[in-house]
Amino acid sequence: MSKKIFVTGPFGQIGSELVPELQERHGKENVVALGHSYIPEDYDGPLEQGDVRDEDFMNELWEKYEFDEVYHLASILSATGEKKPDLAWDVNMDGLKAILDLARDHDNRVFWASSIAVFGPNTPMDNTPQHTILEPVTMYGVTKVSGELLCQYYHEKYGLDVRGLRYPGLISWKEKPGGGTTDYSVEMFYKAIKGEDYTCFVREDTRLPMMYMEDAIRGTLQLMDADDESIDIRTSYNHSALNFEAKELEEEIKKYYPDFEVEYKPDERQKTADSWPNSVDDSKAREDWDWQPKYDLEKMTEVMIENLEKKLGV
Repeated sequence: MSKKIFVTGPFGQIGSELVPELQERHGKENVVALGHSYIPEDYDGPLEQGDVRDEDFMNELWEKYEFDEVYHLASILSATGEKKPDLAWDVNMDGLKAILDLARDHDNRVFWASSIAVFGPNTPMDNTPQHTILEPVTMYGVTKVSGELLCQYYHEKYGLDVRGLRYPGLISWKEKPGGGTTDYSVEMFYKAIKGEDYTCFVREDTRLPMMYMEDAIRGTLQLMDADDESIDIRTSYNHSALNFEAKELEEEIKKYYPDFEVEYKPDERQKTADSWPNSVDDSKAREDWDWQPKYDLEKMTEVMIENLEKKLGV
């Protein structure tokens, strides 16, 4: 049976690929997108424009559509959050609580996007456990830790069916990233295909958990499809696919564009990258709802280049 779905942040890097999948599953007319400042002219589907923190507006939406599930993706990301920490706290925390309150009152299932930003320099850096030290050094990370605890609280106190993933750096050809510390991984592809050199804002030996977007979308839907009894984590699951150094990505791209050159000039984002793990242990996701990624570095690079060349007309 089709469900009535509500998506915040529908036109960001994740939402722009998740929404079409939800439309395919539930019918275009059953997926309601909440836009804010940016709305694509060619978007096709039920659309509302407003602020998730506007209580009266949000109550009206619930009365109008009678939602069954919510995918809450709206967020201020890491690099942007360091420039505007007050805004990051306001949007990331007040927005989440508004969604949780409405979902509680209407018995909705909720997906919420967490991040590897919950980790910090005191977290084990290799094969980071599901349950570990969470002492982030960015406002984005602080809001994600706080958000995870808030989600767990709503589940324990109100029985709200809320589920989340600690996304790694996400790599996609469809939408450019929106102000995150792992944006260099996508920017490299664009520069190489355009025949331009690239100045990378992290060191060449910076290793971070990454994931091709198709895996991220599949994992998100797989988590939401899982039986309630199999969900053991109500903060957010570690979610992993591949790990590579910035230099390793450069070398993989050079297999297609041998003349591509990268200069490494770390800026303030290096501190954030250094506080995040080299790899994470997602065995709980594999055990609880049978998570398995499909893309390694080689396959991801091939697909990214193939699709970006078409997109950019190269």
